[in-house]
Amino acid sequence: MAEPRTEPHTEPQSERPRVAVVFGGRSSEHAISCATAAGVLAALDRSQWDVVPVGVTPSGHWVLVDDDPARWSIREGAPLPEVGAVDGPGVLVPLATDDRALRVSEPGAPPRELGNVDVVLPLLHGPYGEDGTLQGLLELGDVRYVGSGVLASALSMDKGFTRTVLAAAGLPVGPWVTLLPGQWEADRETCEQRVAALGWPVFVKPARAGSSMGVSKVSAPGELAAAVELAACHDPKVVVEAAVPSPREVEVGVLQELVDLPGGGVHAVPRASVVGEIVVGAGRDFYDFEAKYLDDDAVRLDSPADLPADVADRARALALEVFTAVGAEGLARVDLFLTADGELLVNEVNTMPGFTASSMFPRLWAATGLAYPQLLDRLLRLALARRTGLR
Repeated sequence: MAEPRTEPHTEPQSERPRVAVVFGGRSSEHAISCATAAGVLAALDRSQWDVVPVGVTPSGHWVLVDDDPARWSIREGAPLPEVGAVDGPGVLVPLATDDRALRVSEPGAPPRELGNVDVVLPLLHGPYGEDGTLQGLLELGDVRYVGSGVLASALSMDKGFTRTVLAAAGLPVGPWVTLLPGQWEADRETCEQRVAALGWPVFVKPARAGSSMGVSKVSAPGELAAAVELAACHDPKVVVEAAVPSPREVEVGVLQELVDLPGGGVHAVPRASVVGEIVVGAGRDFYDFEAKYLDDDAVRLDSPADLPADVADRARALALEVFTAVGAEGLARVDLFLTADGELLVNEVNTMPGFTASSMFPRLWAATGLAYPQLLDRLLRLALARRTGLR
């Protein structure tokens, strides 16, 4: 059997490596991805990186867009940002292992070469971006990129499978039920019995969506049908989770760093940030979309969290175990519940968390001592150093 290729592209094309910042996408989190890109475009050090912003429209067209953070920001009173086909010429993505050149396609003209790309920063959230699909496309082209690979991305996007894998690894997760596509319609009575066995209240979620899209808190059986139907608008697979009584919501950022090996070469080792806490204001049952992105007074993000040292240490250690169990690479944000009796439960894993300067992941690392621009630089250089193909 032939040995796998490991380092076909060893050097950037210039003193400033070219990074394609890809955002937007087909999921319901399109606007959140645009906001993430706005923060990243504003923070990237242009003396170190040659930046090419590429937007993906809601219908899946790739276009070369303005390098203007304000254009992609979420602003109070303004429509949510969206990449449109009119925002720029179309972009053709390379799929061959010996071709890294982006090409621009415009009506009435032959494709023109935009130049080689050394690394991709994929900022898409949700399905068709964060779930392994974009990562698979980049793997086909042998292109280096920031973040987890196909399997870890797909696994972490699916809340039901994430819990299955974590439970198999002996890590603490709360009770849950997965309603597969068609099960609710085919046998609602059985589905209702499975959910009722969790106890009330429960949280009903799309299995493969984020940013609290389509999430409902259900306190009684009569509310279940509407919640399942709302979640199914975002994903035909639905996850129902038993509510944790009065939990504290804490989060840990995980970031790999390169460590020299004794015999030569480097190895990427995950490190944990300080622990943060999400404190939801009165009048809200949970950390929903509006609280996350539209109402600055609805929530407080504490970084670091006011926790006993031993609890913080346990949270950081658990986050590293979760990162390893799902096979994550580069970065992840691990969301945990801290129960009233001091137990930690894993809630979710985000392989491409929100990345504006005010988002929890960058704030956690800023509190740990790594400022936002340096965090981006670390991630890009980590991706450049990572081998392509099977690893």
